[in-house]
Amino acid sequence: MTDLSTIEIRREAEPVPYREALEAMTVRNAAIAEGSAGDLLWLLEHPPVYTAGTSADRAELLDPRFEVVEAGRGGRYTYHGPGQRIGYVLLDLRSRARDVRGFVHAVEGWVIDTLGDFGVPAWRAQGRIGIWCQGADGREAKIGAIGVRIRRWVTMHGFSVNLSPDLAHFGGIVPCGIEEFGVTSLKDLGKDVSSAQWDEALLARFPAFLAQLDVACPAPAVSQETP
Repeated sequence: MTDLSTIEIRREAEPVPYREALEAMTVRNAAIAEGSAGDLLWLLEHPPVYTAGTSADRAELLDPRFEVVEAGRGGRYTYHGPGQRIGYVLLDLRSRARDVRGFVHAVEGWVIDTLGDFGVPAWRAQGRIGIWCQGADGREAKIGAIGVRIRRWVTMHGFSVNLSPDLAHFGGIVPCGIEEFGVTSLKDLGKDVSSAQWDEALLARFPAFLAQLDVACPAPAVSQETP
């Protein structure tokens, strides 16, 4: 059973520049792998930025109105900005089930369950990246991005959930290469949820999420995006 006291939980009240966070996350990932640092759950937001994954297609960068950063992750273009809460999950899977798909599936379920706590039914969509729900117009829309990168069995990157971002900022890219569906947020759905409220609900479900990592999770993961 995971000892929660061994996991650092860091909650940022002010936006952290993406490049700064990426560097800090990379350093911490290596330190965990070397045994010189413990696991970390880092909850934060970024100033407006577009991040490019290794499969990013330049044609999908429609209007580079914000800084574009090579993220070094899989996937395509993603937007991050104020009002979007991000969770970077850095865990050593060598002391847990070494099951990549199971880990991603567990993270997805953690986010979906937390959205449910705010009255928003959400789901995975086969063949499509992200977390989905019914948008304000009744059509399916993306409310969160999720995925991981794993180095030496230590995870990095994590998930992002749209609490109250400016949804127009997504118009500068084709989010994750998916043109057919829109994006939504808790605010767009009539839910007024602060970052503090989101963090508290998410952390209440953290022990249950960790408990799933003590055994392999057989369900396949459909998300390959890494925020």
